[in-house]
Amino acid sequence: MSSSLSSQLTARSEQIHAAIALANPQFVALRHELHQHPELAFAEFRTAGKVADLLRAWGYQVSTGIAGTGVVGTLRRGTGGKSLGLRADMDALPIQEATGLPYASQNAGVMHACGHDGHTAILLAAARFLALEGQFDGTLQLIFQPAEETGSGARRMIEEGLFERFPCDAVFGLHNWPGVSCGHIGCIEGPAMASVDQAHITVHGKGGHGAEPHTTVDPVLVSAHVITALQSIVARNVDPLDMGVLTVGSIHGGHASNVIPDSVELKLTARTFRPEVRSLLQQRVPALVQAQAASFGAVAEVDYRLGFPPVCNHARETAFASAVAHATLGSQRVAADFRPRTASEDFAFMLQARPGSFLFFGNGDTASLHSPRYDFNDEILPVAAAYWAGLAEHYLPVLSAPGYAPALAAPHDRDAQHA
Repeated sequence: MSSSLSSQLTARSEQIHAAIALANPQFVALRHELHQHPELAFAEFRTAGKVADLLRAWGYQVSTGIAGTGVVGTLRRGTGGKSLGLRADMDALPIQEATGLPYASQNAGVMHACGHDGHTAILLAAARFLALEGQFDGTLQLIFQPAEETGSGARRMIEEGLFERFPCDAVFGLHNWPGVSCGHIGCIEGPAMASVDQAHITVHGKGGHGAEPHTTVDPVLVSAHVITALQSIVARNVDPLDMGVLTVGSIHGGHASNVIPDSVELKLTARTFRPEVRSLLQQRVPALVQAQAASFGAVAEVDYRLGFPPVCNHARETAFASAVAHATLGSQRVAADFRPRTASEDFAFMLQARPGSFLFFGNGDTASLHSPRYDFNDEILPVAAAYWAGLAEHYLPVLSAPGYAPALAAPHDRDAQHA
């Protein structure tokens, strides 16, 4: 990169950061308002209405009602044929907030405990800048998705024709992450987050008096052995160089200490990074559970349901996203050796449908995601919004924009160069 081009890039980055910082108080206030009024999956009516009204006010063509409460804002500029999708999630969790914040949830038992209020505010801050001051040539598709927490929002938007109605050459999303330095970005090529599947297990035995266990088939004892045996699947069936996690998070059976129940119910989640391992767990969990139960004379029913696949970031789009981060945020904010996360995200479905990448922004030393004490770190907001704006301008460059010549070729451009 020439020194003149580098200085242009730095100057433009400073312009973006300054403009977004100037408007930041407005979006911090918006984030707090969203936090006070959280809404569960497919019930994000108030949030969706607020998003749609703001986008319209900034000149976006707004489409609503996608997957019930989803919103897409479209902004076309210039004559470029390329299109870029940026996605934010809007839903909250069924958690009673315990932060004690002045803007804590006003909806009992519902809380933004994952930062989706922050993600929505970030994309809206970027949307305002791009509408009023953005230098790009092409089409922006800003996707505000419902129901990420249930794993069904992205899939339903896609099934309802998201990418046919709103074409995207690439799509990008982000998530805040506690425990990572505030405002630092993590970019991961390949598997970045795990798949998640669930199994509902019912162990049927023969109940009876706790004083006469020999006359029963104790499903509590069977379940204890099942839980222990399940850990052998990862330990002895999964390649040690791969990842698999089996967690039994719920076990219910019986009501009294001296009564052996007829049945026990267990709930399990399974997570992997690779399709082969996912398929292995899908086969081994029911087989092992049923065999273990049979060895005690019990019967086990296993309802194994696939959730959503691993988030697999595309190589070229991830390299592009990383290059934009170095150029617009500075290399000091790019987290070195950022590792995949074993939590899950339904953005995985969007990455199956279109090339793209899912990125992580450090939330600092805060409570963990899904904690009743979690709160999104407002310091991230202007940093991440400036990143979205920079990524959009680099992906949809205007080579003739005065004083600005993007230095990065988007994946689509590189493909054309090597065709």
